[in-house]
Amino acid sequence: MPSELEKAMESLITVFHRYASQDNKNGTLSRRELISLMEHELSGFLKSQKDPAAVDKIMKDLDTNGDGQVDFEEFVSLVVGLSIACEQCYKMQMGAAAHKKGHK
Repeated sequence: MPSELEKAMESLITVFHRYASQDNKNGTLSRRELISLMEHELSGFLKSQKDPAAVDKIMKDLDTNGDGQVDFEEFVSLVVGLSIACEQCYKMQMGAAAHKKGHK
């Protein structure tokens, strides 16, 4: 039976390839595929972006080899960055909850 972390890794891989296979270049995300992935899988993050050019900036940042496509390794850097930001928010929320509990 796969562990929770193994399931999360499998899910990450599955989601990436679901969107990366929408055009003829399996294994990479085009700009259109990245937008589709973000609209469906990261909609909360996308809605929080105030800059209308955010996706283009993200695409440029992710496409480290400059080929106009985002491969799995490049995509994982987005997930890592977002996970770090989410974990920081989690710690702040846990700290605030502990602080409230201590004042009762």
